[in-house]
Amino acid sequence: MSALSVVSSASSAVSDDQVAEIVSRTLPVAEYAGKKVLLIVPDGTRTAPVGLLFKTIFTQIGATTSALDVMIALGTHQPMGEKAICDRLEITETERAAKYRSVEFINHEWDNPAALKNIGTITSEEIKALSGGLFEMDVPVEINKRLYDYDQVIIVGPVFPHEVVGFSGGNKYLFPGVAGPAILNFFHWLGAVVTNARTIGNKWTPVRKVVDRAGAMVGISKLCFAMVVRPDKTLAGLCAGSPEDAWDAAADISNGIHILYKDKPFHSILSCAPPMYDEIWTAGKAMYKLEPVLADGGELIIYAPHVEEVCFTHRETIMAVGYHCRDYFLKQWDKFKDYPWGVLAHSTHVRGGGVYEDGVEKCRAQVTLATKIPPDVCARLNLGYRDPATINVEDYKDREHEGVLFVPKAGETLFKLKNPPDWASDKG
Repeated sequence: MSALSVVSSASSAVSDDQVAEIVSRTLPVAEYAGKKVLLIVPDGTRTAPVGLLFKTIFTQIGATTSALDVMIALGTHQPMGEKAICDRLEITETERAAKYRSVEFINHEWDNPAALKNIGTITSEEIKALSGGLFEMDVPVEINKRLYDYDQVIIVGPVFPHEVVGFSGGNKYLFPGVAGPAILNFFHWLGAVVTNARTIGNKWTPVRKVVDRAGAMVGISKLCFAMVVRPDKTLAGLCAGSPEDAWDAAADISNGIHILYKDKPFHSILSCAPPMYDEIWTAGKAMYKLEPVLADGGELIIYAPHVEEVCFTHRETIMAVGYHCRDYFLKQWDKFKDYPWGVLAHSTHVRGGGVYEDGVEKCRAQVTLATKIPPDVCARLNLGYRDPATINVEDYKDREHEGVLFVPKAGETLFKLKNPPDWASDKG
C-alpha cells in the first residue's frame, strides 16, 4: 500500500485531529475485532510525540482488540522501567493502573537467546548484492519471538537522519530495534565501512537495503506510523502505511527539515548532547550529526556535563578497543574481528574519519569529551578531555563567521556542507 501522509505548513503543526483522522483511516475498527496487536515504539532516546500516537491508536481500536500491547525497540539499549515507559507513552501512573491496565509493556531482550526466533538467513549472494560487493557472507536473522504472538505489528516512531542506515524509521524499528545480535552487528559494521559521512542523510544506503530485506522476512502483518518531528517537538509530518512506504514518504519530509547546509567547515564545534542521551553510546550522536562540517584538524567537543558512563551495555568492550577511525580496525582485522562489530562501528562513528599507515593512526580531527568521565579514561579511549566546568557556553555563540559553531541540542539535526569534500560525499 502507498503511504497516507499529513504534512504541516511552515506556520502550523500536524494537529491532533489530523492525527486521529489518519489513524482512523489506517485502522478501521471493524477489521480489529478480536485481533492481537503489538505496538513497537522507541525508547527515550528519540524525540517524538509517541504518547499522542499511542493514545490515539488505543482510542481507535483498544476496545475491540483482544490485546493491544507495547514493545520497546531497545536495540542494545538498557531496559526501561514501568515509570519510564509511562513517560515515553505520555501517560500517568494512575492512567496506567486504570485506563491502560490491560496493556502489557515489553522490553526487547537482544542478548537473551530464549527471547529470539530465527526467521531465516540472508544468503552471501544476497549480501554481496545488497552491500555493493563490500561483504559476502551468510547473515542469520533473529527477531523477538513475542512478535509472533500477535496478528499485527504496528511500528510507531520518528524518522531522522541516521549514521548507520541513512534515515532512521520504518523497518529499522525491527532491525535492530527488536532483533538479535548477528544481523545487528553485521549491518552496523557495514555502515561503518561505508562511513558515517557517506551514509547519514542518504536514503537508499546499503544498510537500508539489508534492513528492508530482513523486514520482508517477518511473516506478520505490519503497519507503520512514521513521524517527522521538528526541533520544537511538534509534528511536521505523519505518514502511515507499510514500513517501507511510510518510511519512504517520511524520509523525504525529514530531508527537508532535519538537514542544515553550511558554506564552510568549522574548526571548533561545541555540540551539546541533551539529557535524553545518558551515555556516550547515545551522546555520540552529537558527533555523528556534525562530522560532515568539522574541519580537518579541528575539534568537536561533546558537551554533556550530565554523562557519567561510556556505555551501560558495552562498556567492557569499548574500554578494550577504544575509539578509532575505520582503517585502524580494517588494517588490523585479525586483531579486532572477534569483537562485536556493532561496538566497532560505534567506535568509528564517534572518532570520525582518518587513516592508519605504518602502524600510526592519523585521525582527521580531534574529538573531546566534556563530561563526568575522567581524563585518564578519556585518554585510554583515545579521546580528548575537557572539564565541563571550564566551558562557558556563551563563548561559542554567534561566532560562525569565525569558524566556531554552537549546537544547543545536538543529535537529531544533521549539518552538511553545500559542497562536501570527497571523504564526506556519497559519490566519493
